[in-house]
Amino acid sequence: MYKIHCLNRIAQEGLDYLSERYEIEDTMQEADAILVRSTNMHDMELPPTVKAIARAGAGVNNIPLEKFAERGIVVFNTPGANANGVKELVLAGLFMSARDIVGGINWVDSVKDDPEVAKLVEKNKANFAGFEINGKKLGVIGLGAVGVLVANAAIKLGMDVYGYDPFISVNSAWKLSKYIKPIKSLDVLYKECDFITVHVPLTESTREMFNNEAFAKMKDGVRILNFSRSELVNDDHMLEALKNGKVKKYVTDFPNPKVVGQEGIIAIPHLGASTVESEENCAIMAVRQIMDFLENGNITNSVNYPNCDNGVCISAGRIAINHKNIPNMLGQFTSILAKEGFNISDMINKSKGQWAYTMIDVECPPTDCIKKKIEKIDGVVKVRIIQ
Repeated sequence: MYKIHCLNRIAQEGLDYLSERYEIEDTMQEADAILVRSTNMHDMELPPTVKAIARAGAGVNNIPLEKFAERGIVVFNTPGANANGVKELVLAGLFMSARDIVGGINWVDSVKDDPEVAKLVEKNKANFAGFEINGKKLGVIGLGAVGVLVANAAIKLGMDVYGYDPFISVNSAWKLSKYIKPIKSLDVLYKECDFITVHVPLTESTREMFNNEAFAKMKDGVRILNFSRSELVNDDHMLEALKNGKVKKYVTDFPNPKVVGQEGIIAIPHLGASTVESEENCAIMAVRQIMDFLENGNITNSVNYPNCDNGVCISAGRIAINHKNIPNMLGQFTSILAKEGFNISDMINKSKGQWAYTMIDVECPPTDCIKKKIEKIDGVVKVRIIQ
């Protein structure tokens, strides 16, 4: 029986995928896997039983990836599961940045008790006039699951779309509309676009990528949308750009004390993936990934170990090994098996940075003795027998 602990509320539609071989535990003390959404795990000490963590969402800033990798704990996320929900809110942000919808609604609320409200509306509506997005230029930075959907939708709305992603995947490239202009330089995108939306992960190279240097290259009155990560923007530089007119509107899904209530900023309470459908999709994907890993050893959408899939285990046994990506690991594994008289029927090995993962199918059930000998190899952090 596999034991699962949920650190946050996980959509029941996902938990319903768990078979009778699983049970939900109130504590993590004996858990085989943990499902999480937003709980900060950086200071958590996990029990030795934990083999995997699945984040029901894309971002993993709340999880110490390297710390868990060193313990052989595989961390999963669910890229693309909430992409449509985020795309729809980005489009809403696009319209709100072009038309003063928020300001207009707030003004109407302020005069709601005036018996002449209808006349006041006709008299003051010009104060909230905006412009149409048809024919305007949109720059999309990052063409992953969300970026591709946003770019394609903007094309259908009549916008000229510029796409920038030096690391675009083949899958995303196939999905991208042929009418999107591929841009090789952010400088060109900054110079040309009336709107800019960003959809990239937070890394050292993208942290505070929106700063004074970037703003200086943009059109005056540009509108910027950030539904990706708060830390992509230098807030002090953004406030300065808003004050001097370089940036006309900043729409962010990440309110903080510096941006809330500031003129020119529309702060949304992190609603990007807050739809029933997104939460269900993320939960279902997370649960499926956990089940395949626990039952077959397969890794899909891991952020700290390589993806590795050897299908359903149909041999007498499978040995799954989390280890460092250093020379001669496979030679040591196979040498131990050969000396113990085990014949290998299939084997797969993948690496990602300094970490690697190996699955070895053998023709007779692996013994605890085999497991202990492999565990003693320098660089091995976890060995699991799957039968």
